[in-house]
Amino acid sequence: MTDAPDLRDNGCPQVVFHDQVGWPQDEDPALPRQVLQCATVGFGVTDALGRLRWANPALAELLRLPLEQVVGRSLPALLPGVPDGPHEATAVLAPTHADDGHRWLEITCARLDPQGLLYTVVDVTQWRDRELEASQQAQSLHRAQVLGRMGNWEWFIAEDRVVWSDALLEMLGFPPGTELDYASYTTLIHPEDFVVVEDALQRSLRTGERFTYTHRMLMADRRTERIFECYGEVITDPDGVPVRMLGTAHDITQAYRLHAELLRMAEEDPLTGLPNRRALTRELERQLATGGHGTLLLLDLDNFKDVNDLRGHAVGDRVMRLLASTLREHLDDDQMIARLGGDEFAVVLPGASVADGKEAAEHLSAAVAALPVAAAGATTRMTVSVGVAQYSRGDGWEGVLANADLALYASKSAGRNRVTVYESGYYDDTAKRVSVLDRVRAALENGGLALHAMPMVDLRDGRVVGHELLLRLEDGQLPAPGPAEFLPAAERSDLVLEIDRWVLGQAIDALVAHPDPELRFDVNVSGRTLEDPDFACFVLDRLAHAGVTPGRLGLEITETAAVTNLDAAQVLARRLRAAGCRITLDDFGSGFGSFVHLKHLPITGLKIDGEFVRGIDDGHRDAVLVTGMIEIARGLGLSAVAEWVERPSQVEALRRLGVTVAQGFHLGRARPLRTLLVPPNGALSTPAGTHQDR
Repeated sequence: MTDAPDLRDNGCPQVVFHDQVGWPQDEDPALPRQVLQCATVGFGVTDALGRLRWANPALAELLRLPLEQVVGRSLPALLPGVPDGPHEATAVLAPTHADDGHRWLEITCARLDPQGLLYTVVDVTQWRDRELEASQQAQSLHRAQVLGRMGNWEWFIAEDRVVWSDALLEMLGFPPGTELDYASYTTLIHPEDFVVVEDALQRSLRTGERFTYTHRMLMADRRTERIFECYGEVITDPDGVPVRMLGTAHDITQAYRLHAELLRMAEEDPLTGLPNRRALTRELERQLATGGHGTLLLLDLDNFKDVNDLRGHAVGDRVMRLLASTLREHLDDDQMIARLGGDEFAVVLPGASVADGKEAAEHLSAAVAALPVAAAGATTRMTVSVGVAQYSRGDGWEGVLANADLALYASKSAGRNRVTVYESGYYDDTAKRVSVLDRVRAALENGGLALHAMPMVDLRDGRVVGHELLLRLEDGQLPAPGPAEFLPAAERSDLVLEIDRWVLGQAIDALVAHPDPELRFDVNVSGRTLEDPDFACFVLDRLAHAGVTPGRLGLEITETAAVTNLDAAQVLARRLRAAGCRITLDDFGSGFGSFVHLKHLPITGLKIDGEFVRGIDDGHRDAVLVTGMIEIARGLGLSAVAEWVERPSQVEALRRLGVTVAQGFHLGRARPLRTLLVPPNGALSTPAGTHQDR
């Protein structure tokens, strides 16, 4: 072996040759050889048998050997896997010592001369590790998206090019890597939803705001339909011009179908398959909230009790189903019929005048009278009594139902089997309402209103965790109307705005006077107050001035009011919750078709509507629905309170379903707030499970 020419003191190790056969001689080799000596890339020359004739220091370092021990050794023996002839870059896992981590070497082989091969060796360990980590992360993301039924996409606006994640393509039924442009994608979107998608994307491009939409679309087979919920945002350049749009798509088909089934169970009468009272009142309230007008019919089957008593409930159920089918067949698609319970039905006729409503009622009565009912070898015919009431903008659904009920009562009193249109003279309801409003207004000015506190109890240990404050009219006059009698009338006027502020003020004053942090109040807020732009400031100013911790005060908003006034409810709830107040969605389930709006309402808790709790101890359907509501609450991180608990068996049923907090007469009746705050011993009195008077 011969030494290389002396490179003097250049700070680099000397290059060592085994021989100089075939090695080109340069008149000035110092610079190239210095480069080879100091390079971090390994170079080596072998003979035809693979023995190293020459190696630079970097190759010796990569082989973990002193330079003088490298030349003359077999490169394939030192580095198994190296190509034995000219070859493009090949990755080889190099042998390592016990204390040495794995190393990946990229080796290239080229013909140097007829008897020699030039090898280039580069340590690519860090690059391969980063590549492997990125690949693993991509695989993990892909698996997470597949398992979560979620994918993502990226739209390069200038190029009008969309890149879809493999997970999203697979969800759509396409092979990974499929080229799918936006125009082709839109052909899969349900025609009724296309406008929603376009509007959301165009609005986001104009404003730069994030977007969200839900739509139906066909899979690649053009037969299967799925439902996707999408979120995304626009990326702009420094000048604010949109350059990219990023989005995610989540397959919510299963959740949507579950919601549809829950909706069907919650708003469908199990005997007849018709909508139930909950669905009827929701539809009536929706029409009134959107300024609709029309006519409401209440139909009651005459003497139906005799059918049940004389021929059995099986026959009665069959008659009820037959009657429901007959009534449905005689109505248009846009006219809603519901079974309110027992032998009572209701029909909503949008846009119908009183005359139209009366004519429709007579038509339905004739259809029922012509219906033969056979049982036990005998045939009988049924008749119905009908009450007709008109509704228009400004009415409340309770008042419309009450008017139709008064007309129905008049039909029955007049001998049944007839149609009666509501008139104020049937029960001077209008005068009574005015009288009630006058009394409430006077009570508000003269101290005739009072608050009663209904305890909310932890079902695990019987501890009272808060109180709902209920309004009472105590002006010393008889008869004393209940809240259900005077509040609907107040809600049709601006008086309810003053009432809600009075209640909030009284609650905050009580919290100031009794600073016990365990004392917490929930107060009800009307739908009209949701639209009061100054109400949030009023609450926050009173809390700040009084020095009351906001978390001690909670506001309850009925679900129907929140959905009807969704934008106003969002604004109010967002401001008060940001300050620390609790926001509860009251009567949850009464408008079950709207619970998708939960994701848009910044609330802290739910109150399960008492209709679901009333039969919780003996009704499987109610248990299924309550279980669903509890799961919804848990999934969204919300508290849940059950209402109308009136029996010990209900408590046990609720406990089994995972309900931890409830209220109702069995757990403690509402009592005057003053007696709660000032008991004989001078301490707060918050017993649970008592049976005091209302």
